[in-house]
Amino acid sequence: MAQNSEVFLLGTIHVEAESDDTLVQNGYVPQSGRQATRTDTPIRDIPQNISTVTQDQIEDQRPRTLLDALGYTSGASTTNFGYDSRYDAIYLRGFSAYSTGLFRDGLRQVNGPSAWYQNYPYSLEALAVLKGPSSATYGVSGSGGIVNVVSKRPKEEAYNEVQLTFGTDDHKELGFDLTGPLGDGRLSYRMTGVVRDADTPLEGFQDNLTMIAPALTYKLTERTTVTLLTEYAKSTRGGTASYYNASYGEAFDIYIGDPEYNDFVNEQWRLGYEITHELSDNVTLHQKLRYSEVDADLEFSGLYDAGADLGRFWGHYLENSKNLVADLSLEASFTTGALNHRLVTGLDYSNTSYDAYYGGVNYVSAAAADAIDQPYSAGQDMRQYGVYLHDQISTGGWSFYLSGRYDWVETTTYDAAQSGTETSAEGFSGRIGASYAVNSDLTVFANLSSSFVPTTGLVYDGADAPDSGRAADPTRGLQKEIGLKYQLPGTESLISASVFDIRQEDGVVYQSVDPADFGGLYQVQVPYDLHSRGVEIEGQFNFKNDLRMTASYTYLDMEIEAGASGTEGNQLSATPRHSASIWGFYEPRAGLLQGWGLGAGLRYVGESWGDDTNTFRNDDQFYADLSLTYDFGQVGVDGLGLQVNVKNAFDNTDQTCSAGYCYRTEGRTATASIAYRF
Repeated sequence: MAQNSEVFLLGTIHVEAESDDTLVQNGYVPQSGRQATRTDTPIRDIPQNISTVTQDQIEDQRPRTLLDALGYTSGASTTNFGYDSRYDAIYLRGFSAYSTGLFRDGLRQVNGPSAWYQNYPYSLEALAVLKGPSSATYGVSGSGGIVNVVSKRPKEEAYNEVQLTFGTDDHKELGFDLTGPLGDGRLSYRMTGVVRDADTPLEGFQDNLTMIAPALTYKLTERTTVTLLTEYAKSTRGGTASYYNASYGEAFDIYIGDPEYNDFVNEQWRLGYEITHELSDNVTLHQKLRYSEVDADLEFSGLYDAGADLGRFWGHYLENSKNLVADLSLEASFTTGALNHRLVTGLDYSNTSYDAYYGGVNYVSAAAADAIDQPYSAGQDMRQYGVYLHDQISTGGWSFYLSGRYDWVETTTYDAAQSGTETSAEGFSGRIGASYAVNSDLTVFANLSSSFVPTTGLVYDGADAPDSGRAADPTRGLQKEIGLKYQLPGTESLISASVFDIRQEDGVVYQSVDPADFGGLYQVQVPYDLHSRGVEIEGQFNFKNDLRMTASYTYLDMEIEAGASGTEGNQLSATPRHSASIWGFYEPRAGLLQGWGLGAGLRYVGESWGDDTNTFRNDDQFYADLSLTYDFGQVGVDGLGLQVNVKNAFDNTDQTCSAGYCYRTEGRTATASIAYRF
């Protein structure tokens, strides 16, 4: 009878790359995560606007940088400085987030002036963007919000991928991602890596990378899990990414870098762990720690008006940045009457420092600049302590979020003589939020939240005030936000919409100055009070017709309430009032197109001012992106796939000006990848 029984053929099982460890996701739609509240909470119940870039969206779009990965996110601005792959210079709701708003796995990443931590999308399984002040949850962070990148973590089921990529600008790349259980299954591993050799449209500006990120998870007991997360990466990019500004408000098609002296070598590593221990069914202890370092070796060059012709100068800058962060928290669930509580309390500590070596520019030759042993020029050591308490209360369809935190920050700033000046600051930040589930599809929410950031270094009154330097006051922000989250009936979807109002006091922006007047400084901090008001709408969708989509719209009014002379009441430069995007990926599971995947997206960046005095405008711009995939399993080769991606298909190289200096956008690029999953 067994020989005569009917044979049933099972469909292909598609193994996903994401671990769903700290963020549960399905296609383009996030389900729940720990990013916003430090507890596993459904995204729709959190009274805060949150954007998520899932693993599937990363795989479909194949971004090369963190800025590329956030290009379709509402409230995020990624084009303020044109093409510059050296830095993840992200803005959220009009405020810079690259100094204090970048987190990895819930722990702060503090960048030095030039030694920035690089976040490689292939090593990530998701991005979570928390909109508005989040200091009550994560401590020192900016008024616009934070970006938390989620590292790829070990999976309990086997998943392996090896891919080869080729593309424009002589792009050659090998990537691999291997994970699964070891031994009796209590231990699992992940090994992710990239080796890339590539040029860019800028002459002498490379995009080379060697990166490996091993990770281990060990289930010590049924109640205790330890995860080890590590990474080593060395990249070589160009030291200069600018074009010559021959006149105010105009970037010529003259690249100012020297192709023979243009290496920016960035070497970084990180080592950290996470421990989760269930003390009981209702009480869990979480502990995280990470140590990381970045060494930056920057060769740069520039042009200046030498009368009848252009002259050239060269410079060599060295910097080392170190970062130790630790967080210990206790999570408890309990009930008081009709109220269900999820309480999180804890403390964290960070010690970050950098040392810079720079002796100024050289007007003789690149060889002369390279031959000089650069002297110590500046440094800083910052120690931060914080305690926090978060109570998440639910009853019926209501959820209430009450969060409070107090931070102490001590900073020692060193001058060229290595003489230190000590400053200290402390402050409270809080959040009150509420959400109400109207029905199974609609939730409305509101919040009031604040931020606290000590500002280091000196601030000046403007480009015409070199003698006004003084210690900066801490930056504080306060947000009011109301919104809704909605799921289209019968679909996997999440639509978020909110109206927000953020006031920031004692913030700073960088302004270009004459180095002859400011002791060799090319940029200085200028204090600005800013008022950000706007509307954000964003949706992620997994439709049953094999189409997944993301779409967004942002309206932003970014007013300078107090700043440099002549800027009060103006709009902050490079901040468009309107921006929008839409991306869709169609991957039919049946029919004539079965096995093919077709993706297309359009991004719109509206008009903005080119300087803070609002004397000239940046034009609005459109960017188009395309994707094409094919699964060779349709012809009997399971696991083999082809993917082609085109970024900026319109080949837009228009300029964008910020604070009066103008940059240009990278033109069209394309890659083709062949990958094998097993």
